[in-house]
Amino acid sequence: MKDQIRIILSVALLLVLPFTLTACGTLKPGMGATSLMETQIQPEIQFESSNQSQYEKHTNSNKILTVSRPGTFLVQGATVLVETTLIDPIIRPFSFTKAYYGLAIKSVGGFLHRSAINRVQFPTLELKPIPPVADVPAMDLETWERELDEITGSKSTLGKIKFLIDGEEYFSRLADAFDEAENTIDIRTYIFDNDDVGLEFANILKQKSQQVEIKILVDGLGDLVATHIDSESMPNDIKLPSSITDYLKHESKVRVRIQSNPWFTGDHVKTTIIDDKLAFLGGMNIGREYRYDWHDMMMEVSGPVVGKLQYEFDKTWAKSGVLGDFAMAARALRGYKRESDSPGYPVRVISTSIQNSEINRTQIAAIRRARNRIYIQNAYFSDDIILYELAKARRRGVDVRVIVSSGNDNAAMKLSNESTINTMLKNGIRVYSYPGMTHLKAAVYDGWACLGSANFDKISLHINQEINIGTSHPETVQRLLDRVFIPDFAMSTELKNPIPLRWTHRIAEVIADEIL
Repeated sequence: MKDQIRIILSVALLLVLPFTLTACGTLKPGMGATSLMETQIQPEIQFESSNQSQYEKHTNSNKILTVSRPGTFLVQGATVLVETTLIDPIIRPFSFTKAYYGLAIKSVGGFLHRSAINRVQFPTLELKPIPPVADVPAMDLETWERELDEITGSKSTLGKIKFLIDGEEYFSRLADAFDEAENTIDIRTYIFDNDDVGLEFANILKQKSQQVEIKILVDGLGDLVATHIDSESMPNDIKLPSSITDYLKHESKVRVRIQSNPWFTGDHVKTTIIDDKLAFLGGMNIGREYRYDWHDMMMEVSGPVVGKLQYEFDKTWAKSGVLGDFAMAARALRGYKRESDSPGYPVRVISTSIQNSEINRTQIAAIRRARNRIYIQNAYFSDDIILYELAKARRRGVDVRVIVSSGNDNAAMKLSNESTINTMLKNGIRVYSYPGMTHLKAAVYDGWACLGSANFDKISLHINQEINIGTSHPETVQRLLDRVFIPDFAMSTELKNPIPLRWTHRIAEVIADEIL
């Protein structure tokens, strides 16, 4: 899983840092530390054509930067380490300190809470019989929305949501939106992948930057992953740049900022905003897996809610500059324009950041309030607290169903998921195995839907930057059921029997709980 390989890579980089600084020539006698942040652009060569090249079919440029990808990986890894340990404490002191104490509190408190759940609460709960699904009225949505105002500390705004299912729908629409942009394109993504799809959209944006202002935010660790790891389905004849972020900036007006990772926390948000009036958000990064390989979803959002998403982008863009937290605070003080007379229905922006886990609080509250049904689809499901609340809901008579991937792009998470599946089955939760990889992140609690970038794991619920949206609009929730849950239940295999577990499952579960 690219979203979580970053942790393993980070640990590895700590071990190879001395080699990195010498072998790559980034720090030599007489050279200042700032040289580490500089990018060495190599001369261009002509892109060699190939009849089977997916890149050549879709791109309008035949030039590509060529540098050693392993060398660039080491340089970027060293840059992440230097910025995290030396630069962040100076220009982002609040973020740096909050990340440290937030991680410490979450790790210690989370360990104690998980221990209590697994050793006391679950065994006690499992002594109770599992009742049939209850036929009772759903939760009152007006009351629920007022409760959400208190839980999140903010009110919903107006907007409209259109679901874009899988890569063909999303990337085709995204290309059209880029073409239609008149003033600005603001992209915030965990990974802008260094593959054929990334190159295709990089060239579109480079050309478009001659007409509109384009800003792109990528996560430092996500960019590191993009440099080093390719999709197995990518054609072998593709020639790739050493760094997609360097390529985006080369001979274009595209502005790119790579976000720092204080204490190796990350920004997992995926939003693209066009002209301050149209936004896309959800689970897809820009890359081949999301375009061709995986089941996933993005949302096209319009209306005043886009202003809130733009505000979140602007603050993050400011924080990623040379003034760091100070620029972010100045932007936050200006707030954003709230429109109330535009068409639309209530849509709520819900986020995760260290020490302010709105998404986690809303999920737990929604599970506790639900009376009829809870439908969840998520590839990474390792949070014991959420799992325990789902088991309690099932014993209240709620119809609880979860769709997981039959395969997974992370071996540790796959094993951890199998342990989770057994716990679900033991507690009467219906589990469906989706054929292939589903990266989609959505949930329906009675008549309220919550969906976006967050997984059901420790990092997404407590640590990373994440953005979801929630709505109780009946027609929108029904469209989500009709387009996602009903067809995905039908094409998935319902699991009836527990999965045999080995000692490796226990190790994977600990890794998922404490790291992933």
